[in-house]
Amino acid sequence: MRFSFLLAACLLPAAAQAQQKQPLTLEDIWARPTFKTATVPGFDWMKDGRYYASLDAGSLVQHEAATGRASRTLAAAADLKAPDGQPLAVDGTRFNADETKLLLATATEPIYRRSARAAYYVFDTQTRRLVALSAGGKQGYATFSPDGRRVAFVRDNNLFVTELATMRETAITTDGAANRLIHGSCDWVYEEEFEFAQAFFWSPDSRQLAFYSFDESLVPEYDMQTWGGLYPKEYRFKYPKAGEKNAVVAISSYDVAAARTTKMNVGPEPDQYIPRVQWTATPNLLSIRRMNRLQNKLEILHADAATGQSQVVLTDTDAAYVEVHDDDLHYLPGGQQFVFASEKDGHRHLYLHAANGQLVRQLTKGPWEVSDVAGLDAKGGFVYYTSTEASPLERHFYRVKLGGGPPQRLGAAGPGTDVINLSPDCQRYLNYHSQAGQPPVVSLRDGRTGQLLKTLEDNAKLRQTLADHTLGTLEFIRFTTAEGTALNGWVIKPADFDPAKKYPVLMHVYGGPGSQTVKDDAGGGTAFTNYLWHQLLAQNGYLVVSVDGRGTGARGAAFKKSTYANLGKLETQDQAAAATYLGTLPYVDKTRIGIWGWSFGGYMTALAITKNADLFKMAISVAPVTNWRYYDSIYTERFLKTPQQNPGGYDDNSPVQFAQQLRGKYLLVHGTGDDNVHFQNSIAWVDALIKADKSYQTLFYPNRNHGIYGGNTRLHLYRQMTEFVKANL
Repeated sequence: MRFSFLLAACLLPAAAQAQQKQPLTLEDIWARPTFKTATVPGFDWMKDGRYYASLDAGSLVQHEAATGRASRTLAAAADLKAPDGQPLAVDGTRFNADETKLLLATATEPIYRRSARAAYYVFDTQTRRLVALSAGGKQGYATFSPDGRRVAFVRDNNLFVTELATMRETAITTDGAANRLIHGSCDWVYEEEFEFAQAFFWSPDSRQLAFYSFDESLVPEYDMQTWGGLYPKEYRFKYPKAGEKNAVVAISSYDVAAARTTKMNVGPEPDQYIPRVQWTATPNLLSIRRMNRLQNKLEILHADAATGQSQVVLTDTDAAYVEVHDDDLHYLPGGQQFVFASEKDGHRHLYLHAANGQLVRQLTKGPWEVSDVAGLDAKGGFVYYTSTEASPLERHFYRVKLGGGPPQRLGAAGPGTDVINLSPDCQRYLNYHSQAGQPPVVSLRDGRTGQLLKTLEDNAKLRQTLADHTLGTLEFIRFTTAEGTALNGWVIKPADFDPAKKYPVLMHVYGGPGSQTVKDDAGGGTAFTNYLWHQLLAQNGYLVVSVDGRGTGARGAAFKKSTYANLGKLETQDQAAAATYLGTLPYVDKTRIGIWGWSFGGYMTALAITKNADLFKMAISVAPVTNWRYYDSIYTERFLKTPQQNPGGYDDNSPVQFAQQLRGKYLLVHGTGDDNVHFQNSIAWVDALIKADKSYQTLFYPNRNHGIYGGNTRLHLYRQMTEFVKANL
């Protein structure tokens, strides 16, 4: 009995230790794969929707969608070798229409956020022949013609076509030149703000190639220094700041057989935008979306690719601005109708139009938003989309009949967020479903009923890892400001939260137009790693809170566009209202409230710590805009007009105007290689703080871009921010 008792006594501490939860560490979050989210890697639907292709150990393998079972090898690793015999490191693949040929991207070099160049190879899945696409240097955006006979690509600002039967390469343009004229790919500002980089498009019949040309000759250059050698190097690129000259954009169509280029008529006004171009379902008919510079008028033009003649078929206007997305416009087979997304009734909804632009019917309606259009099933007569119908914090999957009728929700009922990857035939879809603080579950579902066919990844390992660590609770909150505006937020409380104690609070803000940090998804609206960092702070005794103020998305056009022409004013008021509200809670120490944010959130943070210095004890701004005059034309003018038209909108809420009001502890972080929010913003801000004789700290990352990453950069950054929070809040 005594022996057994002693043995049990000896074992108890070990058992208790085994069951004890582990603390989060910065190394686990940023340096090790401890919390790596599993997904379905390299998933690429094949044309019939029954199969998908993915890279497995260097081979491209076809899998059955319903079971995940490998059914055949499309390209074996043994076949994918460079001329020197070395295996190719494949970064991406693209099929031709009949899936007999593959384009393989290797040695990919990123340029900006969405642009890259690579060494492409063409692989024939039947003959197993592998050949380099071009010997003239790396290519951009190599794309098969629909008939699989040709590949188009860009290089050195020019557009090329290669005949695969002979591998003969033809230059469609020859006058492209750096920082002067671009053919077939976007300039910096289109890539960043209209969110696409490839600017050429094959016609469905493979006879025509439509493409953009950007004349940048009058656009001012930005000079960004790169550091590391004995002398820094200059990197100069065209960047149109607010109110400055934009590139003049032309749209052309190249007739492959005739080797003839025809310029499309996009109107006499050169100072405008062409945010999207696509082929319609009618042969030789090109759809061009045109916007005025203020972006409050969008027109859909239909242009004859053979003659260049065009006509306006639909106009969408707004007192503030019109936004453009990839999924806004879908043409039905036959060319007689198209589906268009608009905010004209106050919420983003779908409308069916005849080819001449006449409205047939509104397909969705209600006080909620269509978030993304996932696909169009013309044969079945449905359009598929995700929306906020259940809640602005959630996204769920629906389909609605083109002929009219109520929406049908697909998939399991319940809260959370669904991200959809729909097969080309709309018969199946991948659903990436997550909830606040929980990693996604990836399931294969039936496109007609939403019925579960197979769970492909449940992230069970990560869920167990999370369960083994000390995590606080994430709760959604809603409160009404003194002005009567209801705002949504979330709060992370420590695992050992005691309502009788007083806690310091760190607020996280982004706040840009149409954005959201408050969502019921894997990261609570932020990246999962940021969510874990917020949990680490909670573990150290902080409450972490985020609130979406006016100007953010998913609550209708009026809420989103209330900040128009005066960025920073209402948004800052709402963050101040959130801090005031938090200060009334019995468990909050209102003398210890801090705030941090990145990019637009860094701008908001700088305003909060100055305009509302009495509410915030400390702040961290990462890569902030500090003067909207320094930011690009398309984004800034969409929300503020031009500085010539609205100087007060630019100056009245610029942090540099309020440097003298800074009182709390302030950390400024920026990468010197930020091509997006230029380092110039922080230089101007620091200069204002010096003139105001204010104390501050800076953390600059040489040659890092807007994301500030690479090597151990993120670990270093978040360690510094953690230490700053602990020392000053």
